[in-house]
Amino acid sequence: MPRILLAVSGGIDSMYLANRAPELFPGARFAVAHCNFQLRGAESDGDEAFVRDWCAAHGMSCFVERFDTRAYAASRGISLEMAARELRYDWFARLCRTEGFDAVAVAHNADDNAETLILNLLRGTGTRGLRGMGPRAGILRPLLGLSRAEIRVWMEEHGAAWREDSTNADCALKRNRIRHEVFPAFEKINPSFLRTLGEDMRRIARVDDIAESWFRSVEQGLTTPGGAIRLDALLALEHWEYALWRLTEDASLSGPTFEKLVALLQRYREEPRGTVTVGGKAFEGNGCRLRIRDGLLLKEIIR
Repeated sequence: MPRILLAVSGGIDSMYLANRAPELFPGARFAVAHCNFQLRGAESDGDEAFVRDWCAAHGMSCFVERFDTRAYAASRGISLEMAARELRYDWFARLCRTEGFDAVAVAHNADDNAETLILNLLRGTGTRGLRGMGPRAGILRPLLGLSRAEIRVWMEEHGAAWREDSTNADCALKRNRIRHEVFPAFEKINPSFLRTLGEDMRRIARVDDIAESWFRSVEQGLTTPGGAIRLDALLALEHWEYALWRLTEDASLSGPTFEKLVALLQRYREEPRGTVTVGGKAFEGNGCRLRIRDGLLLKEIIR
């Protein structure tokens, strides 16, 4: 009998997940995990109390962790959203190890999936950012086929309670602006846009799987034991630009910087050797610098 940890914030989506878990995962046993990120004062504490009370009423074990999210974000120089994501998934993983859960179920729905796609497109992304919220080891997303509207209808029809997060109405946040301003416009153009985007993400995922398989088949020999990229081996490939992007992902180059690197290597590839000087050229990413020397693309950590 599988043991599944339900990630429950107290919001409408996660309470739908909690209420319908026995139908979504027949035969499984459940417990709830609630994260109090302490970002909304009394409202955050109210969410915690609500989830604890629901679990007590339904005879379900409840694990709660309180995080100093602001301090964590500041110490790592990341956004509050990214900090909360890291904190909760790290904690979920620890709970699974220590308490013997087989997986964590989260309440991401079709709207969340589409919002993430649009956000990724706006900030620039590779093909993996267009895949949507696909499978991830140890993470179950049983609600991806449901819209937020469908979830609300079920909750209201069954008189199920949930908590409203006041920050969901704040359109200063990018995700909320997409939710409240962009998606209503999309719906006017195509009332089935959520389904259409979901289908497109599944198609993109299949294509990305093919690209990943190709990359793995050619990856060997493209780098030295120290991790430097062998330019002659790289540039001999038909799809060398894709391979370069995969090999330099950890350098976190901006889009324009990566394109400058591609343009230089394209000239080096096409013109007679010796006519294009590439040695010594450097391209800076986030905490990392790529430098060309002696036919190699070297990765240097920026202190």
